[in-house]
Amino acid sequence: MSAPLLWYFADPMCSWCWGFSPVIEAMREAYHERLKIALVLGGLRPGTHTPMTAAAREEILHHWHQVHARSGQPFQFDGALPDGFIYDTEPASRAVVTAGGLDPTQIFGMFKAIQTAFYAEGRDVTQTAVLAELAPDSASTPAAFLHAFDSDAARAKTQAHFAQSRKAGVRGFPALILQRGEQIDRITDGYQPLDAICAELDRLLAA
Repeated sequence: MSAPLLWYFADPMCSWCWGFSPVIEAMREAYHERLKIALVLGGLRPGTHTPMTAAAREEILHHWHQVHARSGQPFQFDGALPDGFIYDTEPASRAVVTAGGLDPTQIFGMFKAIQTAFYAEGRDVTQTAVLAELAPDSASTPAAFLHAFDSDAARAKTQAHFAQSRKAGVRGFPALILQRGEQIDRITDGYQPLDAICAELDRLLAA
């Protein structure tokens, strides 16, 4: 049987995924010899075209404060989600897919770079120019990244990620699903601390 595969469903503009960032990093370090962890871009709000309302901004910032309180992850609250902001998560997801296509070792690095820029630095990661600046040098030149990012292939691959998330029945991010051959076990739909995740994962791996 092939090595176990842990599917990590997340979105770079999902605040709970940002809160989960230290957890998944610790897991990648602790379990790298026992299983493979694969990132799937879940598609939190892909294709949004209308600016955020004041009520929606208030609700999202409330979630951000909850994430900050529970995880300790840094947030730039001042000036966050300014008037006219369109919360479209497709470009950021496509940027992660693009970086991973150019250099598969960089998919998690690009994911975290976008998270950090959006939540900790208050940058607008819906903008192509910002995403190009965040692309790892090892993956490509900025021109090569932009060319790949703007391709039909990158758009189609990003949509395939979203479709995989829907097919898996993921209801919330972050989500973890362990696959061992034909055996599928859902570990979490939503944020959980490292010790709880590891306890469940160790139980399943020992079964």
